Amino acid sequence: MKLVTPGDSAPASVNRYLLPHEQQVITVRRHPAVLLGPTAIVLGSLIAAGILSNISFVTSGAMLAIIWWLWLLVLVWFVWKVAEWSVDYFVITSARLLGTNGLITRQVNMMPLGKVTDMRFERTLLGRLLGYGTFVMESAGQDQALSKIDFIPYPEQLYLEVVGLIFPDK
Repeated sequence: MKLVTPGDSAPASVNRYLLPHEQQVITVRRHPAVLLGPTAIVLGSLIAAGILSNISFVTSGAMLAIIWWLWLLVLVWFVWKVAEWSVDYFVITSARLLGTNGLITRQVNMMPLGKVTDMRFERTLLGRLLGYGTFVMESAGQDQALSKIDFIPYPEQLYLEVVGLIFPDK
């Protein structure tokens, strides 16, 4: 995980959504901890497939093939989750907050910095141990598309950066 600063270049999948007058401040991917659940599922299914393969009632080759084909489907699902994570970005610009996600169906959520009336971040115990948090933003009683962002890396630094942009030093 790397904070992208103005001197660096953000991925093209992010740059296409920036306006000409906007300056990109920070671009981060969601924390890899978002993949803990899918990793546990793929490893658990591998263990289950291994155990089922060695049980005596699985004597036919067809049953064995079905077990391993099912595990292969779980593995393909896991690879899909990793690919989705690789294109999932949270972007802080000089004018707004953007969230981009989706591999095939692209979704871009944004909130102008001027509309943010309340912002906080939360960290669970696991989030403190692994280094991620959740941003919760409110906007003048309106429902926003970008109101909650989970698995944000470096939440303290990003929080300070956003607050510094909302309340600039005069």
